[in-house]
Amino acid sequence: MEGWARSSLWGARRLWAPHAHMTRSRLICGRPLNLWESSGNHRSQHQIFQKSFSINVQLNYGDLVNLTKVRSKIKFTGQPYSTWQTVDPEELRRFQRLAHKWWNEDGEYAALHSMNDIRVPFIRDTILNLRNDHELGSPLFSMKILDVGCGGGLLTEPLARLGASVTGIDPLEDNIRTAELHKSYDPALTKRIQYRACTLEDIVEEGSEQFDIIVASEVVEHVADVEKFIKCFGKVLKPEGSLFITTLNKTQLSYVFGIIVAEKLLGIVPAGTHDWEKFISPEELERLLESNGFSVKVVKGMLYNPLFGSWSWIGNTSINYALHAIKSSMQEQLDLKEASIEHQQAEANIGTAS
Repeated sequence: MEGWARSSLWGARRLWAPHAHMTRSRLICGRPLNLWESSGNHRSQHQIFQKSFSINVQLNYGDLVNLTKVRSKIKFTGQPYSTWQTVDPEELRRFQRLAHKWWNEDGEYAALHSMNDIRVPFIRDTILNLRNDHELGSPLFSMKILDVGCGGGLLTEPLARLGASVTGIDPLEDNIRTAELHKSYDPALTKRIQYRACTLEDIVEEGSEQFDIIVASEVVEHVADVEKFIKCFGKVLKPEGSLFITTLNKTQLSYVFGIIVAEKLLGIVPAGTHDWEKFISPEELERLLESNGFSVKVVKGMLYNPLFGSWSWIGNTSINYALHAIKSSMQEQLDLKEASIEHQQAEANIGTAS
């Protein structure tokens, strides 16, 4: 899903940034990280991808998501993590129209392609600092990652190439079909990536504490209930596991760039793509995380440079920001529970005495 960067800044990128200068390869642990393919001529393979997928586009493009079909797959069991608590049907309708465009690096998701240049190293380096050992060339080896709202797999694939076992989930089946098709061009990814057309709540219902890492990049600003979303994170993340989030702050600047300029003035982003009321400040997100058993370790501002089509870290979080949090250990959870019980008993005693 996208952030404010799909705005007039993207248009400026196409005017000022020569395509030849926008490389998609980076060095990770001394080895190239190709954000397209691990081997072969990625240009010719990408052309094959576009050609082969065009048949599906003719059949599916323009169709809105069939909410009745989606709803029929949801288990209404009365459990507290019902799928419809966080998934917004209107958001599904909007992203359905772009499901076939994920791997067009000059299209609507251009900024997300270039965002990999900073968000992938951010995840990798943070995990390396927490681990005592790792395999050379595979810094995320043995790590089980859940990529929530994976879309077409733009972040899922590079994480898998770092050695992780990644499960990418998205409520839109067309997004998952796009991700599966692109994954098929690299046999090395077959055993490392599992894509599923489902929601986070579906994963919760299947079992708890399955993953070492959860990534929710450019997703939080599209869910119906952020707090319930965070509760779900806590259910499927292992104790002391890492949570990575990138999203938009709720400020005047984010409204100007994400709504007025991108949608209403230039029309680069379809009208209604973003709802400013769903944006969330780092302070509010940190409060929700800490009240649900997480400890926030890092909050970093992000800035998109339209001249070079690139992202960089900055000290200001007024538009885009990234966050890393760690789920409390089992002992810490028990201590917090005991403290909560003691607090409630103390309040009850005060009430009785008065």
